[in-house]
Amino acid sequence: VHFPDVERVEWLNKVLVQAWPYFGTIMEKTFKEVLEPKIRAKSVHLKTCTFTKIHFGEKCPRINGIKAYTKEIDRRQVTLDLQICYIGDCEIHMDISKFNLGVKGVQLYGTLRVILEPLLTDAPFVGAVTLFFMQKPHLEINWAGMSNLLDVPGINVMSDSLIQDFIAARLVLPNRITVPLKKNMNIAHLRFPVPQGVIRVHLLEAENLVQKDNFLGAIRGKSDPYALLRVGTAQHRSKTVSRDLNPIWNETFEFVVHEVPGQDLEVDLYDEDPDKDDFMGSLLIGLVDVMNDRIVDEWFPLSKTSSGHLHLKLEWLSLVNDQEKLHEDKKGLSTAILIVYLESAFNLPKNQFEYSNGECGAKKIKNNKYLKKMEREPSSFVLLTVGNKTQKSKTCNFSKDPKWGQAFTFFVHSAHSQSLHIEIKDKERDSALGTSVVCLSHLLKDPNMTLDQRFQLDHSSSDSFIKMKLVLRALNVEEPDPQRVKAGVNASKPGPVHVKEKAGNQQFSSPPQVSKVAPMSKDSDSAALESLPKKDSGEDLDTKDSSGASVPSETVSGLDGAEGKQNPEHGPPSALPSGAAAVPTLPVLQEMRVAPSVTSLGSLPSSCFELSSSNLDIHNGAEMPLGEIQLTVRYASIRQSLVVLVNGCRNLVPSSNRGVDPYVRIYLLPDRRWTSRKKTSVKKKTLNPQYDEKFEFFESLENVKKRTLDIAVKNSRPFISQERKELGKVRIDLSQEDLIKGFAQW
Repeated sequence: VHFPDVERVEWLNKVLVQAWPYFGTIMEKTFKEVLEPKIRAKSVHLKTCTFTKIHFGEKCPRINGIKAYTKEIDRRQVTLDLQICYIGDCEIHMDISKFNLGVKGVQLYGTLRVILEPLLTDAPFVGAVTLFFMQKPHLEINWAGMSNLLDVPGINVMSDSLIQDFIAARLVLPNRITVPLKKNMNIAHLRFPVPQGVIRVHLLEAENLVQKDNFLGAIRGKSDPYALLRVGTAQHRSKTVSRDLNPIWNETFEFVVHEVPGQDLEVDLYDEDPDKDDFMGSLLIGLVDVMNDRIVDEWFPLSKTSSGHLHLKLEWLSLVNDQEKLHEDKKGLSTAILIVYLESAFNLPKNQFEYSNGECGAKKIKNNKYLKKMEREPSSFVLLTVGNKTQKSKTCNFSKDPKWGQAFTFFVHSAHSQSLHIEIKDKERDSALGTSVVCLSHLLKDPNMTLDQRFQLDHSSSDSFIKMKLVLRALNVEEPDPQRVKAGVNASKPGPVHVKEKAGNQQFSSPPQVSKVAPMSKDSDSAALESLPKKDSGEDLDTKDSSGASVPSETVSGLDGAEGKQNPEHGPPSALPSGAAAVPTLPVLQEMRVAPSVTSLGSLPSSCFELSSSNLDIHNGAEMPLGEIQLTVRYASIRQSLVVLVNGCRNLVPSSNRGVDPYVRIYLLPDRRWTSRKKTSVKKKTLNPQYDEKFEFFESLENVKKRTLDIAVKNSRPFISQERKELGKVRIDLSQEDLIKGFAQW
């Protein structure tokens, strides 16, 4: 396996292929013996339901990759992300009173998280397995029968989305399925863990958005942008700003984050139109970096569009058990989060007239049909309300002791004055079977701010209860750690860098900057190396101006300054985000050697890439070095992009007496399309060009790990010239690199 992040598990897919026919036989039996009787018992109209054909087909589900987490999580658990893809040819047909209904093919793909916890010291070594999808899985169903009524576009989408909602209510975060593997295992805390935190998103403004409105197909109008923000299944929409390509929103949204790593913030911009809203760009931000940085205030470049930047301020709020943090926020923002674990109810009345407390005596009903209907056990659901937000539970059919087993979260502005309102309703008659009000101030009397008990229901039978667990947690903004190298975009600010040495390990109070090494001849290598270690001492890296020295101690100011110089009209400086801002300088080798690849020397900045002459058309045939190129490469996980900084070249070999005008061309192989090619500016008549230009490839880390960087130094020559165009080339296999840490090398 070449990619340490996401592993291909072909052996597991082979096991699935071999076992699939046997699984199909088990499922056919289950459908006939278990599912069919259950469907028939649901309703009088379904009594004739019969499965006429059950065949699970030849194609089995495939696992495209598995990612295992062991370091970022609790030591008593193992977390796996399975990328599942099922393009099945299954056929299932059923008859319901003269109607034939069926499915002839299913497509499903999504990321399923499997958590094995707690790990035990005795068999079966794992206490329970928890399963859930990180996002709603993509689902498409080919319907059969009913004259393909369900294939009519509107109904088809509706039926698929109903099934997706059914899956989401059970299997998409925050919902999860937990299966205990050990007897008497208490799985309540595994089914309903306290969320990891809250992300507060300040949607501030955007700049240079693309124009989408056009009139008569030619004259461009201004767009009416709005933003959709998503974390998991929670979604918020901003207001629409009319006729403005530089909109200012200044809105704040809050999301509960259940799983980190795993959940991301997605932002999509649209142009509001009367018919169909036009897409204007999107943004994906990994929440691990925000959690580590605490506060990120950045301009982010939009992807999947030609121009545009979005200004967001992101705050990570941790959940703390501290009543002192519950002071009311003057700006009206949330100060706490209420988590409601709705478990079950007991002895619900069959109808709203069956009160034994005499509030409403049983009324005489003449209609016998209605009376029979009222004799049935209730099909109940719960409405939970805090402030102006109401959430609804699933429905438990025909039971006076329903078990819901669901978790709900509410944002709380004032824990001292707000209340949780509960109303149990009957689906059949839409009537209330009982109500209850819990003041949140009761939670403050408990040191853990938790209540786990039965609550008596009002307007119900005298022995009707609802069992819930309520947990209140204060939202706390922690100050960012000044010692930590920021992963956000503003990590790379220009200015002096203070480096302290501590027991051999270097600590950076602000991100280190990549040194630019001046052009030098072969015999000046040793002089260069003597001057390099000085930069690792306690001095500021860019305090002295060494004019005339062989190695200027000029540094790349903030990696975003380069972009600012490069195209000043391109809006806000989109500095470089990264899992590890700039690369900390490692101890310098005493001797500079030519390295055949990046991997052979790890990430030592002093190692060189030889611009290999083997793949170049060199007419003199001599095996000689063609010069060196300095690159800084790393993965910016907060913006989901690979960042390549081309610093400069040295000792290039001229292809003619006329001199060369070098530029650098970059491909992320295997993509050789002209549109995805990146190219620096051309430097005139020099063999030691300095570029300091930054390029980004918006790809997931899993995809980047499978790619190769193809970097060529070329000569910009006249079209009809006979001169050699390629001056040198280097390829970097990204699967061998620690891209989150990054590397800077010659």
